[in-house]
Formats: sequence, structure tokens, C-alpha cells
Amino acid sequence: MRLPHTDSLRTGLITLAAIALAACNKPEPPNIAFAPYDNTYASKLDLAQVDYKYPVATSELAKITPDYLAALDQEQLDQLYARLTAGPIPDGAFDGRILLPRGSSGKFRLSEIVGGFAGMALHLKGLVVEDIGEALWRGKVFFREERVLRNRIDDLSVLKKIGLVEGEPKKMSYGGKETWLLFPAKLYCGQSLLDGRRESVIIDYFFTDEIPGYQEKPDFLAGRRGLRVRDEIRMIRPGFYLGRAYLDRGFALNFTLYDQATDDKARDDFVKTGKVQEDCWPGTQARVLLTAAKP
Repeated sequence: MRLPHTDSLRTGLITLAAIALAACNKPEPPNIAFAPYDNTYASKLDLAQVDYKYPVATSELAKITPDYLAALDQEQLDQLYARLTAGPIPDGAFDGRILLPRGSSGKFRLSEIVGGFAGMALHLKGLVVEDIGEALWRGKVFFREERVLRNRIDDLSVLKKIGLVEGEPKKMSYGGKETWLLFPAKLYCGQSLLDGRRESVIIDYFFTDEIPGYQEKPDFLAGRRGLRVRDEIRMIRPGFYLGRAYLDRGFALNFTLYDQATDDKARDDFVKTGKVQEDCWPGTQARVLLTAAKP
């Protein structure tokens, strides 16, 4: 005869087992040290010193995930970015995620970020960065040989509501699917606006109207007559990049770009050797990168 509490006990044990299994499957967080700081600017260590005093092991870079980055505050993200190099200019499609750091409000209105662009701020009144990112942006497609980039867009309804899309933009075929590849940008190596000691991969929208396939609405939004967007990215590991977005040279937000196929293929070799193709100038300060010890 079954005791009255057997079913509830059984359910409880199943729940505990599920929690334990989820904990086991949770990825181990990286062990990355950061220079101490407080809210004052004077407390923050020079980025060259951060790079020298707090080297990062490749095995720890291999553990970084977008969720881990989202748990950092902006100073920690800056310190991590400063310890990275540009790596190779990417090629192909990358999944994107907007990264609002810990300690931020989590809600940034584009009209507030734009600041002095009175006309553009009026157009963007009420639009929240997270809303735009989730509804509109899915990542970027790099055309390495052409030194051009386009953004993967799934939904234009938000921009259509405020009159920033005219007609029906043409879709492009990529990866066997028809999708919007909008907001083209030029790709090149250039000086980081955060850390001028070494170059980053620059994604420059200023002359977007000169790129073949440009469509006035909505592509103008990112260009010299719009938000004047300039992104820069550095490589965490092959297939995974940390990015910074600027509007008219004013910092706006962080983002990540991820290609799982490249990560899966190159991760083990990167952990063992730390070697990677550098398309951009790595600077005169040697980067300290701890690699796995040879057996």
C-alpha cells in the first residue's frame, strides 16, 4: 500500500534531480581578474597597466559567454576589451546580441543617446535600444574580400511605424534564405576610440550611401545624415567578438558577435597555442596571453 505522501515525495525528488542536473550543465564561469576601481575616474588603472598586470589565459577566454559578459559592469567590459586584439577580420554570418552592462538601467532611449541630433532624436522618440535590438537586429554578415558588412534584419515593423522605411526594401539571398541585409558599412582596421594602443576592426557606416545596394530608407539611418554609427570589435576567441557601438563618436552600447562553427573548429587550437591571424596592427605593447601547458 502506497503511503499518502509518496507522490509528493517522488515529485520533490524529481525536482531536486532536475535542479542538480541543470547545475551540472551550467558552464563554468571564467576566472578573469580585473584591476580594482571605484566610481571615480582617478581610481581606474591605465589600460596599458591592466594589460600588463592582469594577463588572461586562453583557457579562460574559451569559457566566456554572452551571459557572462552581461553580468559585468562597463569598467570590467572596458578592461577586458583592452586586453584583446582585433584578430582576423571576420567573414560570413555572425549572430548578434546587444549587451547592456550590469549597473545600467537596462533601458536606453535612442533619442537620449543621439543627443545633439535634434531631428533624428525627434524621429526616434520613445524607441528603446533593447526593443529595437530584439525586434530588428539579428547579427551581421561580413563580406571580407569586399571589405563590406551588412546587418541581418528580421523585422522592419518598428521602423515602419515611425516612417523610417519607405516602400518595401529588397531582400538579399544569403545562406539559401531570403532576408533583409541592410545598413551596409565599410570594413577596415583602425584606431580604437577606447584604447589607441592597438587597432580594432572598424565597422564604419558614415559613407554607407556609397556602398552598392544602398537603400535610402532605412539605410540612411546609420549613415552621415543619420546616427553616424561607428562600431569597433576585438576577438575574444576565433568566432567570438566583443564590440562597441558609437553614435557620432559618443559611446552608446556593447554587443557580441558569435559564429558557432568557427568557435567549435578553432577553440582547442587557440587554447593550446594562443596563435591567431592578426589582420590589424597589434600595437607595440606585447600582449600577454597565457596558454595551456604542454603535456
